[in-house]
Amino acid sequence: MRRLFALLAFFALPVAAAGEARVSVCHGYSCVAQAEIVYSAAQLDEIRRLLLAAADAPGERDALAEVVGRLYRWGGEQSAIASDRAGNFADGDGVGRMDCIDHSTSTTRLLHLLGERKWLRWHRVLEPQARYFLGLIANHWSAVIEASDGERYVVDSWFVNNGEPAVILPLDEWKKGAGPDV
Repeated sequence: MRRLFALLAFFALPVAAAGEARVSVCHGYSCVAQAEIVYSAAQLDEIRRLLLAAADAPGERDALAEVVGRLYRWGGEQSAIASDRAGNFADGDGVGRMDCIDHSTSTTRLLHLLGERKWLRWHRVLEPQARYFLGLIANHWSAVIEASDGERYVVDSWFVNNGEPAVILPLDEWKKGAGPDV
C-alpha cells in the first residue's frame, strides 16, 4: 500500500515543483563565448521524472544520456549551440560550435544542476578529466560521474550532434580511446 501511495505522490507532484533554472553553456572553442540557457519548470519536471524513474545505477546512466541530450537541444533553441556537430571538424567555422572543453565544462554544469536538485541517486558529479595522447598531451576532455560503487564514467556530449543522447562510457575505457569515431 505504501508503494502505491508513493507512486501516486510521485506522479501527482506539480510541474512547478522543479522551478526554473539558468545554466551558462560554453561554445566557440575553449569557452571563449557563453550563453545563458533558461530551463523552464516544465522542462525540468520532465528531466526529474526521467531520472527518478531509474531503478538502479545503470538505469540512471541510461536516463542521463537522454537527459543531457535534451538539455542541449533545449539550449540550442535559445542559442547558437544548435549548430554544434559531433567532434570538431563537422562544425566548420559556424557560430555555436563546441570543442571538448566547451562540452566537458557545460555538461559538468548541467550535471551539477541535476545533482544539486537531488535527482542523481546513484551517482555524484566529479571534475572533468582529460585523456592523453602518448601520455603527454591532453587531447580530449569529458565530464565525469562516479557511481555509488566507486566506478567512474564519462558523460561525453562531444561525440554527438546537438540534442542527441550523450555517450556514457567507463572512464578507464574512455581513457584508452573508447568512443565513437568522429
